[in-house]
Amino acid sequence: MGNRHKGGNKLNIAVLSGKGGTGKTTVSTNLALALGANYVDCDVEEPNGFLFLKPKITKTEKVLVEYPVIDAEKCVACGECVKACQFNSLAKVKDKIILFEKLCHSCGACEIVCKYDAITYDKREIGKIEYGKAREINCSRGILNIGEPMAVPVIKKLLQSLEEENNLIDCPPGTSCNVVNALRYVDAAILVTEPSEFGLHDLKIAVGVVKLFDIPFGIIINKDDGKNNIIRQYCRKENIEIIGSIPYRRDIAQVYSKGEILYDNTKFKHIFELLANRSREVLKWN
Repeated sequence: MGNRHKGGNKLNIAVLSGKGGTGKTTVSTNLALALGANYVDCDVEEPNGFLFLKPKITKTEKVLVEYPVIDAEKCVACGECVKACQFNSLAKVKDKIILFEKLCHSCGACEIVCKYDAITYDKREIGKIEYGKAREINCSRGILNIGEPMAVPVIKKLLQSLEEENNLIDCPPGTSCNVVNALRYVDAAILVTEPSEFGLHDLKIAVGVVKLFDIPFGIIINKDDGKNNIIRQYCRKENIEIIGSIPYRRDIAQVYSKGEILYDNTKFKHIFELLANRSREVLKWN
């Protein structure tokens, strides 16, 4: 199951949400500082955590994927490769095989079934990984090139290089295969939600996904009204731990809208210190 830590006090912690806009990155960036954990931005289609942490980039790596190259002189257009491809990245048009390279999953099936040795593989760049440091924590993020449909190879490369330290992983929003692949590498999860009907609907889906991985998890309520809202009622009914909450306040939104870290503000620092302490307790982090 990925690069999960094998015991000890070091954890890979996923921060995820059933939907976008709940405050996942707000929680991830500020909690990383409060916990002293490395920040890993796995939301490769829109990685904006660095806008807040502003790390100095020290290293960049390309993310390459393989794709088939068809030798027109050897190919007889038999169509066996088209039949073998489960992702519809190959098509037979009259007497020619057409490749849709962005749909290719690099599985190699086409090369295996080709009887004429007409298929070889080359590599192309679909994104990059950036590494840096902000204050005392290491930061990394994956960036998917514009127009590329598949984020999973970038996510895998980013998470396969996790350091043997505490890592806070800012997951993609939703519950797609991008999130599922990220969860393969974690030891615990924090689910960020908001007290709205949409928030509750998508939280239920996210809880279902996390439970499949049999890892400890807890809930953080963002934009919390302080009332016995539908999120608190749901967590109580399902016996789910609430790690804590971030109040629904204008001054918090104003600081966030300026791209500033809430943890740096004396008015809000205690919020994330409380969340950090409760996270250690709920996630069984010794």
